[in-house]
Amino acid sequence: MRRMILLLLVAAAGVGGWWLWKDGADFRDSLMQYIENGELVTLEAKYTPEQIMEKYRKELLADEKHVYQDPIQKYHPHLLIEAKYTLADRKTREGVVLWSLVDGEMVLDTDSWEKTHGFADAIKANATRTDFKLMNALAKNGGSASKEQLQKDLHLEADILEPWVKSACQKSLVVQLGSEYQLHFQDPKILVTPQTKVKQGFVSKDYKHAQCVAKKYSRAQIERVAQAAFGPAFTIRQVSDVYLPVYGIGVLNPDGSVRLSYWNALNSQKM
Repeated sequence: MRRMILLLLVAAAGVGGWWLWKDGADFRDSLMQYIENGELVTLEAKYTPEQIMEKYRKELLADEKHVYQDPIQKYHPHLLIEAKYTLADRKTREGVVLWSLVDGEMVLDTDSWEKTHGFADAIKANATRTDFKLMNALAKNGGSASKEQLQKDLHLEADILEPWVKSACQKSLVVQLGSEYQLHFQDPKILVTPQTKVKQGFVSKDYKHAQCVAKKYSRAQIERVAQAAFGPAFTIRQVSDVYLPVYGIGVLNPDGSVRLSYWNALNSQKM
């Protein structure tokens, strides 16, 4: 229990801009109380449903015949991973990674909610470290490269590279187009640093009043793909569940149907 608490404290220390960390002792005490009371730990919302409804009124309400319904609030589960890793300079870094348990992608920045693209496919394909070495080499070349370029970048002989490429193609992670191989994702984004920029604090929500979206991916799947993607130097120290608050805003149409859209409570953007 205390190790999970330490994870969240380390996350807070790593983003010194968090206002909650100003009162360190009070924050640690309140966070411990949240967890012991069986409450959800969520990222702190910056917007209310009413603010979003007003901000996007012209987009959501075509005319006076369209009417807002009472908004709903749901929580999207994420895994907060405390980890150690190295970059090209081989220096060890420490940080936190926020990973969605709904769509299988890693969050890069909690302000913009920018995310990776391609990890969900990798999870479904049971991608290995070898698959990621090949995919990362393609990513460094803009998403596609010839076999000769891959051999050069990966420092491999043709007879070793061949089964790598065959495996990735069979898993639909890579596709061959003529003499080129390319990543088989639309707008791939997998070559990233294992670090999420987290600028929000954490708050709690009573389980009794929380509607949580079902998890589509497991903790084991996320840990496995992270290890494969970031290599043996990526060491997971601790993980915990953290939730993203999302608003469901319904609009009653003149014909009686309801159009429902979902909005990120951290940045007011449509999901």
